[in-house]
Amino acid sequence: MTNMTNSTNTRCVQLELGDRSYGIDIGSGLLPQLGQIARRVVPARHCAVISDQTVADLHAGTAIHSLEQAGYQTTLLTFPPGDANKNLATAEHLYDGLAAAGIERSSLIVTLGGGVTGDMGGFVAATWLRGVPFIQAPTTLEADVDASVGGKVAVNHASGKNMIGAFYQSRRVVIDVACLRTLPHRDLVAGLGESVKHGIIRDAAFFAWHETHASAILAGDEPTLAELIEQNVRIKAAVVAADERENYLRAILNFGHTFGHAVESEMHYQLRHGECVAIGMMAACHIAQHRGTISPAEVARIESLLTRLALPTRIPAAISTNVLLDWMKRDKKIKAGRIQFVLPRGIGDVYIADDIIESELRNAAAATGAA
Repeated sequence: MTNMTNSTNTRCVQLELGDRSYGIDIGSGLLPQLGQIARRVVPARHCAVISDQTVADLHAGTAIHSLEQAGYQTTLLTFPPGDANKNLATAEHLYDGLAAAGIERSSLIVTLGGGVTGDMGGFVAATWLRGVPFIQAPTTLEADVDASVGGKVAVNHASGKNMIGAFYQSRRVVIDVACLRTLPHRDLVAGLGESVKHGIIRDAAFFAWHETHASAILAGDEPTLAELIEQNVRIKAAVVAADERENYLRAILNFGHTFGHAVESEMHYQLRHGECVAIGMMAACHIAQHRGTISPAEVARIESLLTRLALPTRIPAAISTNVLLDWMKRDKKIKAGRIQFVLPRGIGDVYIADDIIESELRNAAAATGAA
């Protein structure tokens, strides 16, 4: 994996996966260049742009114009926004659209939107005709820093979040920082949950960078956000390059997600993914502190940063511990009946524990606010 910045102020991080390697472009004003970038990696005739309706209203015109200028015959396929619509019913709706548009195995699919769209569109690309090339064009901070990179694509199921999915890498990721200008402030903040997570699991200096730059981040300063995105992508790409299919190392990216996904599912996706990850990180910190692997001072520092960034640190009071445990017992990360739980040794270092007992989960849930 290499990083570079070219003369047009576009940053690029390369995800090294042999013949499936690809670049992640980061810069302001890249969406109008989407067609040119796509033409270099997937020179097809037909293209389908998949987007939720909210993002389509804001950005699909720019994306489609760019793709058509580059010679693609382009079809826009939309679905209602929100994680509650990331399911097989929506996938079937999109399959119908791909069939009507004549999308072939050599065609191109572009996912334009946040993490839901990237997951959904990527899953559809992976499964339509056993695999159609796709490019990610994320428009939210959460997708920029995490969901658009690494090839995890999925839809939700009644039994839990992202239960039906695949590993399917995109051909390119095009991150236009200018798209964040249209992002509601709550969604900007929610994306910071995954960013703080990357600092905790892998890079103590990057965690400290958040502390120094919190005001500029929250103000939406574009050079600061571009730096934040690049650092996140660098961390994510290195982990994925070392362990694409989550045999071991990549599992550290699930820090905060065991409790987080349980809260997210129980709240029927009323909370943002990054908000739930922030809550889940605090629950994991409580377990680690009780085990003596992380100091109370470091846990306090993590909670302080999350609070400064306006992220939640408490489980909604309406959720009971028993309900959370029920969700966690169905978690896809369970192996041989044991939950694979990511715990911090300190800021910048985590490990995977498979010996978590129920009393630890109950204590962490209570300490984080569950009934």
